[in-house]
Amino acid sequence: MILSALSPLLRIPALSGLIQQALLKMDAETAHSATIAALRLGLAPEQTHADGPELRTSLCGLDLKNPVGMAAGFDKNAEVPRPLAQMGFGMVEIGTVTPRSQAGNAKPRLFRVPGAQGVINRMGFNNDGHDAAFARLNGLHFPAALGVNIGANKDSEDFVADYVIGVQKFADLADYLTVNISSPNTSGLRNLQADEALRRLLGELLAARAKARTRVPVFLKIAPDLDKAALDVIAKVVLATDLDGLIISNTTIARDSVIGLENAAEIGGLSGKPLFDLSTQKLAQMRQRVGDLPIIGVGGIHSPQSALAKFEAGANAVQLYSALVFGGLDLLDTIKRGFVAAVHAQAKTNIAQLVGSRTAQWAVGEPES
Repeated sequence: MILSALSPLLRIPALSGLIQQALLKMDAETAHSATIAALRLGLAPEQTHADGPELRTSLCGLDLKNPVGMAAGFDKNAEVPRPLAQMGFGMVEIGTVTPRSQAGNAKPRLFRVPGAQGVINRMGFNNDGHDAAFARLNGLHFPAALGVNIGANKDSEDFVADYVIGVQKFADLADYLTVNISSPNTSGLRNLQADEALRRLLGELLAARAKARTRVPVFLKIAPDLDKAALDVIAKVVLATDLDGLIISNTTIARDSVIGLENAAEIGGLSGKPLFDLSTQKLAQMRQRVGDLPIIGVGGIHSPQSALAKFEAGANAVQLYSALVFGGLDLLDTIKRGFVAAVHAQAKTNIAQLVGSRTAQWAVGEPES
């Protein structure tokens, strides 16, 4: 996913109205590049107040100041993780990065679905490669948890080997790693979610993790398009390993929620508001299968209420991305304030006490209230 011409950059007060209007006329990928450039120049707003105790979260041994993260896909090449953390995210996940640099799929490869606040992308893991990302992150002083999302080169003869290389490269640098086997934009990648392939993948990469100096937490990011039988298989395989957690979910290839809308027929993964119900249902269904295993909820968050629903469905933390296309950076603070209000309204002391309160309802597909 890449920010559209309605980029958060347009919300940054330091930018002139002329630049904002110019961004509105750019294509999506150009606007995203401009956004990254602006963040590098220090034009992003910084958080001015500390997060309250209601938001403090422990996730796989990581102490987060709040449970709201920037999802992978925004900062593919680790160019601006520190400015993002200074905005107030509790974690920032860079990538997806592959061992070797690759250009990704042919342009155009990003499409807005404005009628539904959705985005369709077929980027194809475009990135500068491991070495470039490592050089930018090495020695970085970082005021949030740093995640590195690892993937495989599309022309690799052995996808599993690429993930192992990713673990070896970043295990001693990242606060956590995410194994992305759920992008629909690399041919054959989602096959790694199947039983035997997943067993081999997790076996080899967790063995590589065990040899590193640091036992870095490892998350597996899965697709929202899996049926219940596939969820059963993944849960069984995962629970037989020492994997630390799941991220649910990646983008969807389904189009039921955007039929007839502009760009809805484009090939790629759909994210944004149209993904919310599906991804939240899958989150709840997987929560029922994996017990207390940590889960990060991603997909379609667009308001404080939808972010809270992820927790009620079973998430321990959440990540944003497409919502910022349409809601701007103000949405981050709005969501965190909404969490604090919800904690108080339910006479609790911490957001963790709301996790899983409506898992059963969401597992059968309850729509957002």
